[in-house]
Amino acid sequence: MNSLEQRTLSKVGWRLLPLLMISYFIAYLDRVNLGFAGASMSKDMGFTSAIFGSAAGIFFIAYFLFEVPSNLALERFGARRWIARIMFSWGLISAAQAWVGGATSFNVVRFLLGIAEAGFFPGVIFYITLWFPAAYRARIVGWFMFAIPISTVIGSPISGYILNMEGVGGLHGWQWLFILEAIPALVLTFFVLMYLPDRPKDAKWLAPEERDWLQQTLDAEQRNRESIHKISWTQSLFNWRVIALGFVYMGITVPLYGLGFFLPQIIKGFGGLGNVEIGFINAFPYLVGAIAMLFWTRWSDARRERKWFVLVPLACIFAGLVAAAEISAPVPKMAAVTLAAFGIFSALPVFWTLPTAFLSGIAAAAGIAWINSIGNLGGYIGPTIFGMLKDRMGNDFYAVLFLALLPVVAFVLVLLIGHDPRGEQAAEPVRA
Repeated sequence: MNSLEQRTLSKVGWRLLPLLMISYFIAYLDRVNLGFAGASMSKDMGFTSAIFGSAAGIFFIAYFLFEVPSNLALERFGARRWIARIMFSWGLISAAQAWVGGATSFNVVRFLLGIAEAGFFPGVIFYITLWFPAAYRARIVGWFMFAIPISTVIGSPISGYILNMEGVGGLHGWQWLFILEAIPALVLTFFVLMYLPDRPKDAKWLAPEERDWLQQTLDAEQRNRESIHKISWTQSLFNWRVIALGFVYMGITVPLYGLGFFLPQIIKGFGGLGNVEIGFINAFPYLVGAIAMLFWTRWSDARRERKWFVLVPLACIFAGLVAAAEISAPVPKMAAVTLAAFGIFSALPVFWTLPTAFLSGIAAAAGIAWINSIGNLGGYIGPTIFGMLKDRMGNDFYAVLFLALLPVVAFVLVLLIGHDPRGEQAAEPVRA
C-alpha cells in the first residue's frame, strides 16, 4: 500500500465507518430487542412461543418484499437521503411496538417495521462498493457488521436493566425497552443527513488527488467485473448465482435470528437468573463472535481467499448447534452456542465478498438487495419454526437442531458456486 492509497482509505474509513457502524448498531438493536422483551411481553400479552415467533418473523416478509425497490431507490436518490429516511421511519415504528394490544396489532407493527427498515443493510453493502476497493471489502464489511455482535454485547445488559423498569410511569419494562431503544435512530437521522456523502466526488474532505485515485481505482475494478460478468439489474434477479447466494445467506441468518430471538429464553430456562444476569450471559457468545469477525476478515483479505473463509465458519455453525441441541448442562451448552456464534459472525462479512466480485453498478444494488431479501426470509423461517418446535416438543432440542440444518445446505452451495477472484482486480494498473 503506497502513501496516497493509505492516506485516502484511512480518511474514508474514519469518516464513514463510525457513522455506519453506529447506525447499524441501532438498527440491529431495534430489530432483536424483541428477544429480550419476549418472555415478559409474552406473559403479559398471553402469547405462545408460536405466536411470538411468527410475529418476530413477519418483519422479514416485509423485508423480503421491499428490499429490492428500496435499494433501487437508494441508487436513484442517493445514500444520504435514503438511509436517513429509513432510520427515521424505523425509529418511529420500533417505538410503536410498545403499544401493541394483541397478536393482530403486534403482527401489523412488525410488518410495518420490516417495510421501514428494508434496504438499510443491502444499501450500506452497496454503498461500501462505491467507496472501498475489493481488496479491502472483507475487513470493511467486517467492521460494519461488527455492530451486530456488539449490539448484543452492549445491548444485552442495557436491555436487562431497562426491563427492570417494570411499572415506571405505569408501563411494563418491555414497553420501556421499545421506547428508549428507538430514540437513537431518530437522533442519528440528522447526523446521516449532515455527514454521509453519496459518492467520492462529493467528499470535499478528500484532496483532489485522493478523490481522483479512489474513483479511478473503483472505476477500473468495475470495468474489469463488467468485462467478465456483464448483467443488467433485471438479469441479476434471475441469475442462478445470485439466487443460490441468497440461500447460502439464509443458511447463516436462520441460526443468527433463531438464537437472537430465543437464546435469552433458553438461558432463562437454566433457572435462578435475573434479567441482568441473563443479559450478561447472552452477551458472551456475541463477544467471541465480534472478536473473531475482525481477525477472520483481515485474514481473508490478506490471503485473498473467500470460499474457504466461508466454508469453515459454516462447518462451525453446524457443529456448535448440533452440540448445543444434545447438551443440557448450562456451561457446555453455552460453549457450544459460542462455537456456533464464532461461525455465524466469521461467515457474515466474508460472504458479501462473493456477490460483489461479479456484480457492479445498478446490478449490484439490485442483486445485493435480492440476496439479502432471500437470505432474510431465514429471519421468518428461523423464529417461526423454532417457536413451533419448542411449543410442540416442550423443549429446545429439536428447535436448535433445526437451526443446524440450513448451514449444511449453504456449505454445499458455496462449494458449487465458488469464488471468481478476477472480479476483485482492476482492469488496468491505477497509478498513485
